Amino acid sequence: MKAILDTHAFLWAIAGDRRMSPKAHDLFIGPSDLVLGVASIWEILIKVQLGKLNLPRPAGPFVIRKLAENRIETLPIALDHSLAFEGLPMHHRDPFDRMLIAQAQEENLPIITADPVFSRYPVKVIW
Repeated sequence: MKAILDTHAFLWAIAGDRRMSPKAHDLFIGPSDLVLGVASIWEILIKVQLGKLNLPRPAGPFVIRKLAENRIETLPIALDHSLAFEGLPMHHRDPFDRMLIAQAQEENLPIITADPVFSRYPVKVIW
């Protein structure tokens, strides 16, 4: 199964955090084809810079290593993703999450997330 990881799902998965649901964990360690949006990487790096997220510094190489170790591809932000973003209702105020939702819609992919607000959009949520 191909799916987009929400930022927290990626971080919880690589940390072995118990908040990860069993279903999400199985997808993470299984043969699934998971992607992490470039928007999530951007969000991670901003949070590290602001001191809101404690990761090894510089965080970029750490994130790249974790992507490779876990066979996770990246999903760039394309023009059609940006255009879909504009049309999303403002159920979710977080622009990074809204971009993931736009990408999920445009790519027809489910999102692995614990965030209940995602279910207010017409995307498949896995948790």
